[in-house]
Amino acid sequence: MARLAQTAGLTDVQQEIVSTVRDFVDKEIIPVATELEHRDEYPQAIVDGLKELGLFGLMIPEEYGGLGESLLTYALCVEEIARGWMSVSGIINTHFIVAYMLKQHGTQEQKEYFLPRMALGEVRGAFSMSEPGLGSDVSAITSKAVKDGDEYVLNGQKMWLTNGGTSTLVAVLVRSDEGLPEGSAPHKSMTTFLVEKEAGFGEVRPGLTIPGKIDKMGYKGVDTTELIMQDLRIPANRVLGGVTGRGFYHMMDGVEVGRVNVAARGCGVAQRAFELGVSYAQQRHTFGKPIAQHQAIQFKLAEMATKVEAAHAMMVNAARKKDSGERNDLEAGMAKYLASEYCKEVVEDAFRIHGGYGFSKEYEIERLYREAPMLLIGEGTAEIQKMIIGRRLLEEYRFQG
Repeated sequence: MARLAQTAGLTDVQQEIVSTVRDFVDKEIIPVATELEHRDEYPQAIVDGLKELGLFGLMIPEEYGGLGESLLTYALCVEEIARGWMSVSGIINTHFIVAYMLKQHGTQEQKEYFLPRMALGEVRGAFSMSEPGLGSDVSAITSKAVKDGDEYVLNGQKMWLTNGGTSTLVAVLVRSDEGLPEGSAPHKSMTTFLVEKEAGFGEVRPGLTIPGKIDKMGYKGVDTTELIMQDLRIPANRVLGGVTGRGFYHMMDGVEVGRVNVAARGCGVAQRAFELGVSYAQQRHTFGKPIAQHQAIQFKLAEMATKVEAAHAMMVNAARKKDSGERNDLEAGMAKYLASEYCKEVVEDAFRIHGGYGFSKEYEIERLYREAPMLLIGEGTAEIQKMIIGRRLLEEYRFQG
C-alpha cells in the first residue's frame, strides 16, 4: 500500500472493500484505460466488473439489496477508480446521486420500485440540471412541466448529462409553477421528475430524444449528452417525493454529495499523476544520474505529495461530516475546490517531469493532462465553490456589532 493518502479509523469491512476496488483498478482498469480513452470507447467490461463487485449498490440500504455503506466508503472507492480512469468514476457517480436522492427523498413506492434494480446495476441513473444557456445559474432554467390530468407534460432542452445514453433513469429538474403565488422565489417552482427511458441515442421514448455523444477534450469513454423533451408525458407518481416545488432542494442535496465525489476524483487523479511522476523521475537519467536526484525535481515531488495528502484529508473530512448527519456544504465546497485545483497542479508537475514524453500519447500522463480540467468545472466551477464557501463563512462568523 502506498504511503500517501491513507485514511485512519476505517473498519475491517471498509478496508476490505477499498482494497478489493484497488486491486480491480490495478488489474482491470489501468492496463486498458488509455487505449479505451483514445478510442473514446465505452468501458463495458469494466462496468460489468463493477456490477459484480456490487459497487452500483454500495450506498443503497441493505433492505433494497445494496451494501448500505457510508459516503466515506463510497468516496474512497471513487478515489481508487479515478486513479485508474476518471471516466469510470463518472459512470458510477451520476448513478449514485440519483440513488441517493431516491433514498433520501423518494416515496416508499419509488424506493421499492427503483432501488433494488439500481443496486444490481440493472437500472442505471443520470441526473439533469444544466441547460445550454444556463451555466451555473440553476435558478434560470426554462424547461417546464405542465399538469394535464394525472400526468405532466414536459418541454425543454437539457445539457451535459453524464450517462445520458447508457442510463435508463434520469432525474430531470424542470419548472412547475402550479399553486405558487406570483412573485415566489424561482427555486420554489422547481420539481424533479424521475424519467424512465431506453438506453441508446435518438428518440428513446415518445417525446424524449438523446441526440448523441458530445465530443470532448477529455473525460472520454463515458457518454455526455443533451436531452430534448417535446411534449414528454410523465405520470404524476414520478414526481420525486410525490410533491412538486421541492426539486431545487433535492438536487442541491444530491450535488452536495456529488461535490465530495468530485473531490475524491481529484484526489485519485492526483495520486496517479504523482505515481507516474515519481516513477519516471527515478528511471530518466540526465547529466549522469536519475533526474530524481536533481534538487529541482525533488522540490516538485515534495510539493506534489503534500498536495495529494492535503486534498485527501479534506475530502475524507467532508465525507465524514455528511455521514454524521451534519450540514457539510462548507466542507464539501472546500474539498471540491482544493482537490480540483491541486489535481490540476499535480498533473501539470508530473507532465513537466516527463518533459517531451509527456506530450506523447504513448505516456499515460498525456491522458491525465486532458482529464484534470473537467474537475475544475464539474459539479460547480471553482468560482461557484468560492461563492458558497464565502457565504457560509459569513453565516458562521457573522459580525455581532
